[in-house]
Amino acid sequence: MTETRPADAAEGRDFSYRPFIWLAVATFSMGIDGYVLAGLLPQIAGDLEVTPAAAGQLMSVFAFTAALAGPVLGTLTSRWERRTTIVLSLGVFVLGNLVVGLAANYPMALGGRVLSALGGSLLNAAVTGYVIALTPVRHHGKALSFVLGGWMTATALGVPIGLVLGQSSWRFPMILVAAVGTIALLGIMLRLPQLHLPGGTLVERLRPLGQPRLVAGLLVTTGILCSSYACFTYATLILGPHFHAEWAIILIMFGYGVSSMAGNAVTGRLVDKFTALRVLTVVLVGLLLNAVLGMIALMFAPAVVAAVWGLIWFFSAGVGNGGAAVPQQARLAQMAPDSAAIVMALNGSAISLGSALGSGLGGVALTAGAAPNGLLGVSAVVLALTVGLHALVTRASKAAVG
Repeated sequence: MTETRPADAAEGRDFSYRPFIWLAVATFSMGIDGYVLAGLLPQIAGDLEVTPAAAGQLMSVFAFTAALAGPVLGTLTSRWERRTTIVLSLGVFVLGNLVVGLAANYPMALGGRVLSALGGSLLNAAVTGYVIALTPVRHHGKALSFVLGGWMTATALGVPIGLVLGQSSWRFPMILVAAVGTIALLGIMLRLPQLHLPGGTLVERLRPLGQPRLVAGLLVTTGILCSSYACFTYATLILGPHFHAEWAIILIMFGYGVSSMAGNAVTGRLVDKFTALRVLTVVLVGLLLNAVLGMIALMFAPAVVAAVWGLIWFFSAGVGNGGAAVPQQARLAQMAPDSAAIVMALNGSAISLGSALGSGLGGVALTAGAAPNGLLGVSAVVLALTVGLHALVTRASKAAVG
């Protein structure tokens, strides 16, 4: 197997997706894992004898573990060859999903989620750093869009397939995740070039956190994911009263996935054509307006109108949430170009933290007596704070340049 160094890609003029195909398959498996549980909360709760809110915490514990473990594991493995890191982290992720799929009780399922999170957190940082290192700056948008497209494709294809399998047993989708992850593992071992990147200490990895505007930028990531998961984790509870058939929820999840793919594909190209800042601003404002209008419609509109607008809200959220990833990552990389790999690892933790906070916040709101459609209001508040923070980061960045 040949070895590639960052300079080789930076000096090349041509761009090829070929080295990233198996990485996209790996993110495809992570995407199924990240989204399929949200459509199976009632089945999981019934089988493990817990409440739907407690079942939702299977997503939260994954995200919290990933947020805390990402920087630490990234540092401990920073001197390792990158393909080796990706292989080992993907292997742990696959094993964790097998444990969840075979879990006899809720604590065992939680343990499996922690194990898969340890692998997934390192995998996410390693894959993103690998892509950035091997891609010329002018093609970062397309490259990240392609690899993240595996995640978005999972929401369009993997999640509906997983939900169909899940109607017989919620455990089958976990086995599906492990199977797809194993295929990606074999492809990466056989086809992915080796890559060595400079190592670093935990202090060096956390040094970017000494820049207030970069910390605020990372918190924008957290806000986006928090607002998303506050609703998506409980999407079946929000939309279920309007769409009773199991096949309807599966089709709706498929539509969300297609919307996410579209948002990811479009913004990936817009970032290379315009600026990441401009694209991200449009996406954030659009998400906020969508949440507010969706909440009003679901709460006060007649049943038929509420059902239709519920679909509009959900699919539009898919476009925005899928479309936010690339411009946000590109913007963070621009804010700290000399620490891009480290910043992407920290962004992975910000993503996991936001996912955990969103799932947890939604669960707390439901436990406190909030109606499921009231979660759109929770999402809108988080988005309003995120838009404000985004404006402050923009102003600080302009002042730093000036």
